[in-house]
Amino acid sequence: MIKAQVHDRFKLFTGKLAKDKTIGKLADEVAAFAKHTQAAAKSIGVEYIESAGLLLLTLGYRDDEEPYPIKLHCVPLGKIDAVAGDFSKLEAAMAKASGKIRNIICHELYLTGDGDFVMVFMTHEKA
Repeated sequence: MIKAQVHDRFKLFTGKLAKDKTIGKLADEVAAFAKHTQAAAKSIGVEYIESAGLLLLTLGYRDDEEPYPIKLHCVPLGKIDAVAGDFSKLEAAMAKASGKIRNIICHELYLTGDGDFVMVFMTHEKA
């Protein structure tokens, strides 16, 4: 089944963080793109460029298989001290966040300029 996950198509989305430091309207833009282009979404990448106040989000996909509906969920994890090398609190927060979301295809983690960790989950939205 791993062959179904392999992909080489990518679409880039950019925008500002929402007031709650999530990806905001980009979530809907990604889902709409996948639906409109009939993409089989496989991965996401998220990078926050603090110096520009810009969020870059990429969607990895295939266009040679049956498409399916997706949704992006953004979950603020808060400020977590992980720089000392102990990532157990961050891992626990990630596990708690993922436990509330079903049908996860992939995830991404980013850090805001204020030190807030935010998880983005891409899910399969069964029709």
